[in-house]
Amino acid sequence: MPKAYWVSAYRAVKDNDKLAAYAKLAGPALVANGASFLARGEPAKVYELGLMQRTVLIKFDSVEQAMAAHDSPEYKEALDALGDGADRDIRIIEGI
Repeated sequence: MPKAYWVSAYRAVKDNDKLAAYAKLAGPALVANGASFLARGEPAKVYELGLMQRTVLIKFDSVEQAMAAHDSPEYKEALDALGDGADRDIRIIEGI
């Protein structure tokens, strides 16, 4: 079964306190649901229409596992803490 990758790009951070509250809850919630964090932070370099924005790359054993992690009650609590604190683009992609 192919692995799955969750890519989260932050378009804007509006409230650093809300982002910190989210991060405190989200990391443990996702790891408890099978996540392995591969990269997170600001890009070293961007090209073409890339934006210098926080990006997070997470690996899961499957697309289903990634979706279940996102939809879990634990992660919902993290999302509630984030609220309107950031604008993000989250994509779950099947590995090849």
